[in-house]
Amino acid sequence: MLGPFQTMSVRGEGGVLFANIAAPPLNLIGPELVGDLVTLIQQAEADDAVCVIVFKSADPDYFIAHVDVNRVAGYRESAAKLAGEPSLGLLFRYLSASRLVTIAQIEGRTGGAGSEFVLACDMRFAARGRAIFRHMEPAFGWIEGAGGVQHLTRLMGRGRALEVLMSGQDYDADLAERYGWVNRALPADELDSFVSDLAHRLARFPRVGLASIKTRVNDIALAPADDFRKDSTTFLENFRAPGSKERLDGALKRGFQTREGEMELAIMLGDLPQS
Repeated sequence: MLGPFQTMSVRGEGGVLFANIAAPPLNLIGPELVGDLVTLIQQAEADDAVCVIVFKSADPDYFIAHVDVNRVAGYRESAAKLAGEPSLGLLFRYLSASRLVTIAQIEGRTGGAGSEFVLACDMRFAARGRAIFRHMEPAFGWIEGAGGVQHLTRLMGRGRALEVLMSGQDYDADLAERYGWVNRALPADELDSFVSDLAHRLARFPRVGLASIKTRVNDIALAPADDFRKDSTTFLENFRAPGSKERLDGALKRGFQTREGEMELAIMLGDLPQS
């Protein structure tokens, strides 16, 4: 018996779990979502029959928008229950290092730590015409604190990573594929069956081989935990720095963290007054 969960529904099919994220109004990362993620990972790792987790969203417009900026302390405490430290980045790295094979199926907007979550997954597949990727942190004077710097630099190379991490712009599925942000961009009506077929195919293979492959790839491509710690610490320093609160308050007044306001987030961020 899986759960209980507050912000997702989970169903099993053979060796695959399908986790459907549902945390209205726009799937913000808060203590409840992080707590559910911790519970899901713990339960899946304890079940030898589970091999693959597919993460999806019940919201067609938002996969995971980003963290709830009003609840940073709360979600960090929830992360510590699995990561051992109050760091979202270390929780996501734990997922990357887990024996579980994780796939993100992205059909809406994902930004900030939502992007860092999908980057922590082993594979990412995005819907053309629907998926949007973004990192809004530089508009507030912050670093990406939950693994974005580590993953995107390795995936994209220095120049493209700096563009993505600094610009605060939106990137559609096709450009995300070209940059290496996702494995593939697929037509929206083909994405679900493609991901499901892949997940079930992997679940039919011997677990030991998949785990060995993942471990050796991580030895090459996954940054050390200390690098995630440094980014997490720097994010908190940026978050508390002079001027950060004023820019964040200005964005909140203009619709940041509201469903309507974030539909055109990149435009709004570019219009914030300089501090």
